[in-house]
Amino acid sequence: MKTVVITSDNLAYAAEVILNGGLVAVPTDTVYGLAGNALNADAVAKIYDVKGRPSVKPIILLVPGLDVAGTVCASIPETARMLATKFWPGALSIILPRQDTVPDIVTAGGGTVGVRCPNHPKTLELMRLVGLPLAVPSANLSEMPAAKTAGEVLEYFDGKIECVIDGGACELGFESTIVDLTVEPFRVVRQGALPEEEIRKCLP
Repeated sequence: MKTVVITSDNLAYAAEVILNGGLVAVPTDTVYGLAGNALNADAVAKIYDVKGRPSVKPIILLVPGLDVAGTVCASIPETARMLATKFWPGALSIILPRQDTVPDIVTAGGGTVGVRCPNHPKTLELMRLVGLPLAVPSANLSEMPAAKTAGEVLEYFDGKIECVIDGGACELGFESTIVDLTVEPFRVVRQGALPEEEIRKCLP
């Protein structure tokens, strides 16, 4: 397989790859991600296989906003709307109850799903073109550092995935913060680029 590197703003080929069940490495504000159609279990299985990711680890979904999040989340509480209004697009992933439309492989069989709207114009445009949520873990082999440039993505996956969108070096360079809103009080599952205190300031 030849891995195509896209440096232009024309993302039609990348969208075609996603719609046909293939994998595309995408830039975000945090790190590069390895993207596939979140509603296609076979595409998600490829992500696990290529990364060597343990099947017990769920995958966060990238969405362009709360409207698409509503297609994969069973409910969106007011706290989620407040956080999304404040921090999306950005480095915050929100865990919410999942919809039945989400394949079990995405959530590792669990009842929740993580969603995030990334702050990168090329990945937002890709999602607009495909009209689907994307399953996107970090672009790296399991337990290895996440790629922060298209070149680092190729070091891991050249010849193993269909496409890389070169969006330059990632602005933040480390993963998103993950907050679980399915528990009371909310819980920060992973401290990442967004400080926990900023989340606490936003919520009542």
